[in-house]
Amino acid sequence: MLDDEGLSRAQRQASQQLLDDALAALPPSFIQRLDRVVRVGWSDELPDNGYGRATRFDALVLNRSLLPSLADGSAATQKTARVHGSVRRELLATVLHELTHLYDRARLWSPAERTRQFRCRLQVASTGPVGLPGDCRGQDQRRFTLSDDPRLLDLAGWPQAVGRRGQREAENHQLARSPDPYELTNPREFVAVNMEYFLLDPSYACRRPALQRYFREHFDWQPAQREACTQGYAYLNAGRDFARQPLGKLDPERVFEVDYLFAEANQNWASRWGHSMLRLVICAPGRPRGPDCRLDLDQHLVLSYRAFVGDVQLSSWDGLTGAYPSRLFVLPLHQVIEEYTKVELRSLASVPLTLDRRQLEHLVEHAAAMHWSYDGDYWFLSNNCAVETLKLLRSGTDHPALKDLDSIMPNGLLKLLEGRGVADPTPLRDPKEALRLGYRFDSFRDRYQAMFVILRERLRVPQENVEDWLELKAEQRRPWFNAADLRASAALLLLEQAAQRRQLLLAQDELKRNYLGSREQAGQTRFAKAGGTLEQMLANSGFLSRPAEMLQGGYGLPQDAEWRRLEAESSSRQQTMRQLSDDLDREVRSLLEPRRLAELNATEANLKAIGEHLRQLHKASGGLQLP
Repeated sequence: MLDDEGLSRAQRQASQQLLDDALAALPPSFIQRLDRVVRVGWSDELPDNGYGRATRFDALVLNRSLLPSLADGSAATQKTARVHGSVRRELLATVLHELTHLYDRARLWSPAERTRQFRCRLQVASTGPVGLPGDCRGQDQRRFTLSDDPRLLDLAGWPQAVGRRGQREAENHQLARSPDPYELTNPREFVAVNMEYFLLDPSYACRRPALQRYFREHFDWQPAQREACTQGYAYLNAGRDFARQPLGKLDPERVFEVDYLFAEANQNWASRWGHSMLRLVICAPGRPRGPDCRLDLDQHLVLSYRAFVGDVQLSSWDGLTGAYPSRLFVLPLHQVIEEYTKVELRSLASVPLTLDRRQLEHLVEHAAAMHWSYDGDYWFLSNNCAVETLKLLRSGTDHPALKDLDSIMPNGLLKLLEGRGVADPTPLRDPKEALRLGYRFDSFRDRYQAMFVILRERLRVPQENVEDWLELKAEQRRPWFNAADLRASAALLLLEQAAQRRQLLLAQDELKRNYLGSREQAGQTRFAKAGGTLEQMLANSGFLSRPAEMLQGGYGLPQDAEWRRLEAESSSRQQTMRQLSDDLDREVRSLLEPRRLAELNATEANLKAIGEHLRQLHKASGGLQLP
């Protein structure tokens, strides 16, 4: 109801029209449940930049300094730096925002609900909880407001904190692509800000689909004016192929299943409990969804929360103190397989999650939203890959079995998921079938050992296991090449490739130590050029895990109008990364110690020598297959 005291006729008419527009924008159930008459007036006591505020449970005031432009109609065209564009549009949003606060405080109870609550309390007071009527039991004893509804809090960015007995996280880390940073202040303001956009922005359902669905289901209503959403979600592929356009589109219709992808532990202290990821089993274009999609490995993507390291050193102390940003990387499956099985010599287990179609699609949708909005803090012991993955699963699927599940260890989380029937380990029980069907990817350590057994049989090398062989210097392995037959030469080639990967890992670690040392010791310049290139690579690679930095304006999931900008910007940055990578390849050897450089060169010479020896043997055998 308008408090029109002291208003001219034009001011009264314009004010009433504003309130009528607000009333027309609201869901019918909102008006019914508000259950009170709200008085709206104009005040001189608001700050200059304030548009309005609720003053009591049944009143709100608007900034009187804006009334003249509303009355003469200029507010409709008068631009403002605020988020809704024009002064009138901002006033309308303010009315809706403040009414939402009043609605939120009303605790959503109709008169019938209040009567029921009063009856239930009387029953408990007189007879105790025994014999309560059915409508007084269980969750009906607690009705949430919008701003403390657990489901909304999960979606809004205050998820249940893992390991804290149901407590909510204190800070909202969905910082990027926000329509108004004020929404991050607290859950009450988040609800009010998002109601503005739910009611006024036709693209809200496309930009924040999960929240639009929440409000639609809550009110059993949605605005009539809505934009058509394009199929699929934009994402940036963080693979290391810098010759490839990183921008892609993820179509949930093509996702057949989601697996919990677990990298088994190794001796590295940061990896002793494994690593948690999610694998999207995506069907090739044109293939119907089904088990055959598991063969389309080149289409599969991995969702991996990792610490974004803006320096060349992964500091254990920084990991413990949360100095690294935690971001959701989208990676090609083949790169993840190579990274763990060939380089780190860790096996991968891909355990299917037992999600229904709705849960699966909502999980993919939420993952895309987190890819564009989330920028958290990575803590090895409290907000690591397992914690982040669990929060993603819980918020994305709303699976009842996940609501009270807690685990801060990747291996522990997998066991709990299996124990509650959320993950199905059945396909991994037959190791051979699991390998054949892509449910397991074994560490190359076993393959290397098998090749080493061939050397033991054919060449009688004295070493006991493959690790001892790889520990030899390249020049100590070389004399065995000439005595090798075709089969032994093939085994030697594979083992030299393993030796090269091992040397590259050692060189990488040495690079970190030398570069950091050069920064701390004044006067050392031999690392300057390559070190500068490395720093530029790290600085420029941030867009792959925080793609929102490429866009100005807009919020939520990017839409078609933003695609061209994304395509051009991501392509340009990827070209820069490719140039820096090429430069680093040419310069990086200047950072290595002479002994490491000599060993790398010797290993490369071994690869050429054994390759040539193998070709000669193959030619002499008339092109026969290996025995």
